Amino acid sequence: MDHLITLIGYGEAGRIFARAAGWQSRAQAFDVKNLREPYAEDQICGCPSLATALRGSKQVISVVTADQALNVAKDTAATITPGALFYDMNSVAPDTKRAAAEIINTAGGRYVDVAIMSPVNPAKTGVPLLLSGPHSDEGIKALLELGFTNIRIVGDDVGRASTIKMLRSVMYKGVEALTAECLIACEQAGVTDEVLDSFNNDWSAQADYRIDRMLIHGTRRSAEMAEAVKTLEALGVAPLLTRGTVARQAALGALNLDPPPQGLDAKLKAIAK
Repeated sequence: MDHLITLIGYGEAGRIFARAAGWQSRAQAFDVKNLREPYAEDQICGCPSLATALRGSKQVISVVTADQALNVAKDTAATITPGALFYDMNSVAPDTKRAAAEIINTAGGRYVDVAIMSPVNPAKTGVPLLLSGPHSDEGIKALLELGFTNIRIVGDDVGRASTIKMLRSVMYKGVEALTAECLIACEQAGVTDEVLDSFNNDWSAQADYRIDRMLIHGTRRSAEMAEAVKTLEALGVAPLLTRGTVARQAALGALNLDPPPQGLDAKLKAIAK
């Protein structure tokens, strides 16, 4: 791994990747937040500007919130090193990825559509990654060298990987939102235990985890699901339920219960306040 790596966004995903792969001094990062302590702890060079972080870098990983993904591509294009691989790992609609790809490729970079298909914790660099686009062959080789271990190319067209991710999220994040809606109402009615007992054990056991994820990541997931709405509309499918998922994820994220209370009962009581 002799090329410098640039991480755009040093939140949960970026930090986990850097630490798990042991990039340390090989990587430099840019984030809109002041993250001096995490940078120092992980021995990552935190840069004061995106242009500084991109200087000389042959590989760029973008892991930001969905609503900032296209802006990051535009800003990166101004100073990207010619020939650098740009891994767009953001959870956005395929049309958003195609727009970003045009910007990066026109600037001389090599754009790779990357879909992260499960939570990065605890999988870390073993998280399933789907790649698509004309530079996927070079991308998969380079990502393996960076320490990622579970990668698959799903097509030559930018947008195919993100389409798979977005449509999967329609179901997964939608089930989360429906779980919250059901159990918040159960708590108000005083029938939570009875309703949970009527489900099978697997569903009940997952309820606490689903609500936990929404309380921690609801704001970010709401932005992702807004991109899922765009995906469905582009396919001619009315996003009747997914619009509700956007709102429910946003509402729980806005409660700022991070870290959430331990236990399902405590979470539901905190939400009801």
